[in-house]
Amino acid sequence: MISLDRMDAAHVLDTEVRGHSIAYRMQGEGPPLVLLHGFLCDSRCWRTQLDGLSDRFKVIAWDAPGAGASSDPPETFTITDWASVLVSFLDALEIGPATVLGLSWGGMLAQEVYRLYPDRVERLVLADTYAGWKGSLPPDAVEKRVARCYRDAARPAAEVVDEWVPADFFADASPELVDEMARVFVDFHPPGFRLMAKSLAETDTTDLLPRIAVPTLLVWGERDVRSPLDIARAFERAIPRASLEVIQGLGHVSNMESPTMFNEAVRRFLLP
Repeated sequence: MISLDRMDAAHVLDTEVRGHSIAYRMQGEGPPLVLLHGFLCDSRCWRTQLDGLSDRFKVIAWDAPGAGASSDPPETFTITDWASVLVSFLDALEIGPATVLGLSWGGMLAQEVYRLYPDRVERLVLADTYAGWKGSLPPDAVEKRVARCYRDAARPAAEVVDEWVPADFFADASPELVDEMARVFVDFHPPGFRLMAKSLAETDTTDLLPRIAVPTLLVWGERDVRSPLDIARAFERAIPRASLEVIQGLGHVSNMESPTMFNEAVRRFLLP
């Protein structure tokens, strides 16, 4: 079993940014690689990237406002606010242009960072993500997802974990992986859960995708049920310099389900 408590004690840092308390993990030296987690997760979900990629990169994984050990944002918070706070956070750490890697909701956030601050993004890695739910899913599917998230944000966390893990996140998870994700998930912040779901429902980045000018890697789990492969194919067609790597047999949180294959895909993209 993974000792997340031991990891927290060794690696969690924090800083104040624009009135927000931001927790983060940082490991390694080299070109900066910024990791943006999905909703219901936090920087602990990047454990195997912090360990596996820090030999060549300075790997920075934050807890977004409303997640992990970071403070909760106000109810008016939008994806634009998260992007602005992220760039201020990177300024505080003296991190300049970087590769930005976002998974699921974090991939949507990475797109918003590129839209607002294109000079801060050298390359993009978008994993199992969306052009917002609004931009990638039918309206009835968006309504169902939002209703589920709003309902579950008000329920006891342990009950919600049992319904989401592993079915929504993994295709073939080991008991150890299920336990690791459950221990992260159970700490979700109800306000952050609601606001991140709201931002996914209200965002449509389809008009941005053809304007992404930096090299972009798309990494997708072949068996992702939350962001199916047709969404990946749409990204591949729309982004001029995109390449797609499909990892067979994996689900939505592909970086945790097969860290070796995920990290190798990132390395092939970033290293000559």
